[in-house]
Amino acid sequence: MGWSASGRRWFWLVLAVALLVALPVLSVFALAFFPEENIWPHLWNTVLFHYIGATLTLSFGVALCTLLIGVAAAWLVSMCRFPGRRFFEWALLLPFAVPAYVIAYVYTDLLEYAGPVQQFLREAFGWQTSRDYWFPEIRSMGGAIAMLSLVLYPYVYMLARAAFLEQCGSIRAASRSLGCSPWQSFLRVSLPMARPAIAVGLSLVLMETLNDFGTVDFFAVRTLSVGIYDTWLSRGNLGGAAQIACSTLVFVVLLVTLERIARRRQRHFVQSPGSSRDYYVLGGGRALAATLFCSLVLLCGFGVPVLVLLQYALGNFTSYWTDDFLTIARNSFLLSAVAALATALLGLLLAYGKRLASGSTVRALVGFSKLGYAMPGAVMAIGVIIPLAAFDNTLDAFARRYLDTSTGLLLSGSVFAILFAYTARFLAVSTGAIESSLDKVTPSMDRASRSLGRNSWQTLWAVHLPLVRAGILSGTIVVFVDCMKELPATLLLRPFGFDTLATYVYQFASDEMLERSALGALMIVLVGLLPVILLSRAMRGRRDERRQQPAEVAELPTTGAMS
Repeated sequence: MGWSASGRRWFWLVLAVALLVALPVLSVFALAFFPEENIWPHLWNTVLFHYIGATLTLSFGVALCTLLIGVAAAWLVSMCRFPGRRFFEWALLLPFAVPAYVIAYVYTDLLEYAGPVQQFLREAFGWQTSRDYWFPEIRSMGGAIAMLSLVLYPYVYMLARAAFLEQCGSIRAASRSLGCSPWQSFLRVSLPMARPAIAVGLSLVLMETLNDFGTVDFFAVRTLSVGIYDTWLSRGNLGGAAQIACSTLVFVVLLVTLERIARRRQRHFVQSPGSSRDYYVLGGGRALAATLFCSLVLLCGFGVPVLVLLQYALGNFTSYWTDDFLTIARNSFLLSAVAALATALLGLLLAYGKRLASGSTVRALVGFSKLGYAMPGAVMAIGVIIPLAAFDNTLDAFARRYLDTSTGLLLSGSVFAILFAYTARFLAVSTGAIESSLDKVTPSMDRASRSLGRNSWQTLWAVHLPLVRAGILSGTIVVFVDCMKELPATLLLRPFGFDTLATYVYQFASDEMLERSALGALMIVLVGLLPVILLSRAMRGRRDERRQQPAEVAELPTTGAMS
């Protein structure tokens, strides 16, 4: 491989980290193919196709809705001029901060039969029972699609907007000169050029849809994620849960393949705009419609949930701000902080190892270590519990035989299991952010440092860390927020009596006690605003940078996690 002694050491380090974080994936497949009790024929003949059908229906509905909302909003704020456009540019990212299960709890409380909306309708029109009128059922497949779409459309919006801003205005002007109307120019020119970026956004939306547990469980939509939970905990069959998890991974592989293909095509479909840019100035009814559309999307995805949570949280603040709540909040913050620091450290090792030990093998190992980000939380929980439980059982058997004592569940029944799951799942986020920062550091700085007698570790500490600290910080913040919101893995792996804000909100909201869970949900939303601020600043900085550059072929900015 032609590596130096230092390069070989970094290769073995990268290999060790990649195998460690890939252990959950390998464990799922091992248990699925060699379960203690094979219930695959039973799953095949009973519930498996129902789980798959519900997952496909949910995924198709969410993909369609996020596509329509995200592309329409991106086109309006990028290519049109109307009142409020500059505000909506960044404000439409705010639903990123709201977990899907939180918005599901809020709208269920508002729209169910006993909620304020239907009560108002019955009083206003004199209706007595539900037979007197029709109202859509919120706890349904359609409700789940709507809730997920309201918080996931920013993936499509962010990447589609970046694609539209990158397009050269002279191309659209040429289409207009050939007789295309604005609508035809959008369909025939702008949309096909942005299609690869939109495909990346949709693949990320579908991955989040596969991962969702709180929303679909609350709405009784039996997807693969819920099937894993039911088979493991309700039926007590971990092997059957692993087999369902493998079915989920088939969807994950397809989505990752789609994302990779779309990402490769981005550099071929996009051109830097240079100084040539034209806009559509909307007036009258069109301007009003554009403002109302963006306002409605923002209000439904962020405004209403936050206002409801604020009302509930502030109305009984002293009752809910208790020592127990503070303990749960501290659990969440400490757990998320430790996991974020662990991913930052391991991500730095992977990114720097890839820089020093360059080659296809190292690139493949680093890419393999990012697979956890595409794994749903429930699948990751299974992959973590299998090796940890095997270790605990082996150690306990050894202690019973030779020491006449029992060690119990040292790892699989502890907070370590949650930390392992968080680190393996979100390592890709930190690695991608650090890689992006390291790529901007010229290799000549490495050579200059080594010529002064510093080894690779000293060069990393003295030269690279100061230069990539912004990437490390941004990746750490995003991982911290993702860990705060993570529900399926936490719910399945937490020790007895241990709660985080996510499980706290889930438990009380599932018991129809939204007021009790409002303070925890609001805290999760407020913390979730941090990456939204980072995204907004990054998009604005990228736009200003592009305005100052000459026309050239360029690649769209995309999320670092899947790079």
